[in-house]
Amino acid sequence: MTLSTASYAALADLAVPFAPPSPHGLDDSELLALKRELAEIRRRLDAADSAVSAEIANRSRPELGYDGLAQRLGARTPEKLIQRVAGVTARDARTQIRVGGLVASLTDDAPPAEPWLRPVAAAVAAGDLSLDAADAIRTGLGKPGSGVTVAALSDAVERLLHYARELTIEKLGARAREIRASLDAEHVAEREELLRSQRYLHLVPLSTGMTRLDGLLDPESAAQVTAVFDAATSPRRGGPRFVDPTAAAAQADALLEDSRTTEQIALDTFVELLRLGTLADVTAFIGARKPAVQVLVTQADLDRQAGVAFIEGQSEALSTQTAKRHVCESGSLPILMESGQVLNLGRELRLYNRKQRMALAARDGGCIWPGCDRPPSWCEAHHIVEWSRNGRTDIADGVLLCKHHHLLVHNNGWQIIRRGSQYAIVPPAAIDPSRTPRIVRTKSPAMRRLESLQKHPPARTLADPPPPPQQARELVSV
Repeated sequence: MTLSTASYAALADLAVPFAPPSPHGLDDSELLALKRELAEIRRRLDAADSAVSAEIANRSRPELGYDGLAQRLGARTPEKLIQRVAGVTARDARTQIRVGGLVASLTDDAPPAEPWLRPVAAAVAAGDLSLDAADAIRTGLGKPGSGVTVAALSDAVERLLHYARELTIEKLGARAREIRASLDAEHVAEREELLRSQRYLHLVPLSTGMTRLDGLLDPESAAQVTAVFDAATSPRRGGPRFVDPTAAAAQADALLEDSRTTEQIALDTFVELLRLGTLADVTAFIGARKPAVQVLVTQADLDRQAGVAFIEGQSEALSTQTAKRHVCESGSLPILMESGQVLNLGRELRLYNRKQRMALAARDGGCIWPGCDRPPSWCEAHHIVEWSRNGRTDIADGVLLCKHHHLLVHNNGWQIIRRGSQYAIVPPAAIDPSRTPRIVRTKSPAMRRLESLQKHPPARTLADPPPPPQQARELVSV
């Protein structure tokens, strides 16, 4: 333990009065090192805490009735007892019990109920994985089913444990659901319908005279609403600013100078859309122009009418039937991912055009910066070699960056390089004297699906249509 963290040694000695020391005197490297040490201490404490919570749940199991620990102490459930004793939320109590059960299974003599999750339990017990990360993997992958074997889930767990080092909890859960959808593609439509059935909107009058909006959007509905709200507010939230022509730039500047908060702009947009809807001719379709929602699907899955599709900006997989419906409504744009020369502009034009941005969005899935969660609609197309230095406006030489990271590259000495089809971020010497390139991975689930199909092509059945003579499309945007 370093000198800066020595005062934390008394954490476990409850007889010693404790007050956290001030970190103000630490330099940057010491501050981050201390944060990492505290995070590991927290993970270790949480692992022990979850095991205790699981034992409380075991001693309060339903068959014990009023003799169970929780009910003897006046708590209806073990979760309620844990909330009362530890002062945690109901969600935290449930997570502690679920993950604690996994950790306890490591020492049980009986065969574990979920053997594919033993590496997750071991990572939690070792203090390498947080409870929330473990629960995200567990709930995202689900249980074995038709076509999804224990071996397949075990392989998925190993991959997710590797991803856990670099992904946020939310993105780790999304990646787990993505893997499950890929393993169980034939049931994607059922899960899609289940989510759709859970959508709702409530208006809740409050005693203050205000009314609260409360609701849940299924992924397809959320994509349409998000597209409208992004168009209304994105420059205020770090969205595109390098825009052309002049009128678009002026519009973005006006939005930035608007005195309303971003949340107020979003609500006013919602109310105005409803108002415009009531003014429409009741005999006509409302909104002939659909929100700009991009659905991405591999051509192989579209031809087979099997597999999965993805809505840009949404983590949940959709069925190819939904993708085909969008093809029917909006048409499609073929995107050849490896050689998009037909969309290249060379030195003729400086800015990437709409079709190029769609191809970049399909390939990158948002800002390529590690850890950044900005979707494609919030990003700008960055020339790896600046146009002013004879760079080309070509797909291979462009990447998506959000405004913050775009400015970071231009103003703080960071660099993006390309090695074949891979891209890497090179930190400035002040951050890393060796300037070691950091490989970035695509955030597009559709692109990952394409890579998976290229490595493991699906077996064709007699019912499958024959492939076209020369397949020109790999991804389709609809």
